[in-house]
Amino acid sequence: MTAAEQIVSEMMAHDSMSQWLGIRIIAISPGNCTLEMVVREPMLNGFRVAHGGVAYALADTALAFASNARGIKCYSVETSISHVKTVEINDTLTTKVEEKSLSKRIGIYWIEVLNQRNEVVALFKGVVHRSDKNWLV
Repeated sequence: MTAAEQIVSEMMAHDSMSQWLGIRIIAISPGNCTLEMVVREPMLNGFRVAHGGVAYALADTALAFASNARGIKCYSVETSISHVKTVEINDTLTTKVEEKSLSKRIGIYWIEVLNQRNEVVALFKGVVHRSDKNWLV
């Protein structure tokens, strides 16, 4: 297991929200990760489509895992999401992460959330503060 995989494994072990969502880790590397989850009945809103917080939570988890996989403890400072396509029950959502900028103190990430037809359903931008604390692996 790589250091990045160890870090994310430890994070996931303590991440009750991601566990409840049923998020599965597909791939991890420094500055990147691919996550997957299936939309279930309790995740639907009053219109019987996925609550916007579902895609947001998946993308936010991808931000945390990708940024922390570099071995430095990172904390989000700004995030935003655009929902571009309706998400239905039983859709399988996957993240695609791009590390746009990385400095000593700031990381900027662009995350696409895609459905099982490889259609973009949400676009997420995340900014993290890179602390002076390292992960011990």
